[in-house]
Amino acid sequence: MKSRIILCLFAFFVMVFTSDTKKQKAKSWKDKDMMFLTDAEAERLLEQWEANDDPLEPDELPEHLRPAPKIDVSKLDIKNPESMLKVTKKGKGVMMFIDLQPNISEEQADVMTRIWQTGLQNHHITIERYPIENKRYIFMFHDGAHAIEGKNYLLQHSEVAFITIDGQSYYPPLPEGQSIIIDESMKKLSAKRSKKEL
Repeated sequence: MKSRIILCLFAFFVMVFTSDTKKQKAKSWKDKDMMFLTDAEAERLLEQWEANDDPLEPDELPEHLRPAPKIDVSKLDIKNPESMLKVTKKGKGVMMFIDLQPNISEEQADVMTRIWQTGLQNHHITIERYPIENKRYIFMFHDGAHAIEGKNYLLQHSEVAFITIDGQSYYPPLPEGQSIIIDESMKKLSAKRSKKEL
């Protein structure tokens, strides 16, 4: 009789112990607190989350992972660099370097470029403005096709000395009867800056 009771107690403890280990195995790493996950468990969890995600839309991907836009060669006008820029840089970021006239103070330059940035953004052209030197700024266009519109807008302002996009310099139109006088120092400065950009 004692042996049966001992055998029953032993069987009972075995059943309790095995059910306890099954519960612990079922709990596993998925139910752990995030603070106590190992690097491998965290990596597995991240992979599972990403596997259940929908793929990102092309415009949500970083620029270097976006598919290249299809270029219609028939629309390219090789003689017109502006049309080439609109077609080849569509959907890609483009930097525009803006040099202001030397007679403008730094405070005026800062205020004017902020106003120009707001004016372009009011026309649904997304840009970021970065000051890089005295009276020299970068306007970063998120869509390169808008860079030409931005250039045309900025060249209407007399405070702009010249604009550089992809190594090509653009100057504001001169009033009638005036001609441009470029001294050697301006040529050297322009050449020096364009070499830095490359």
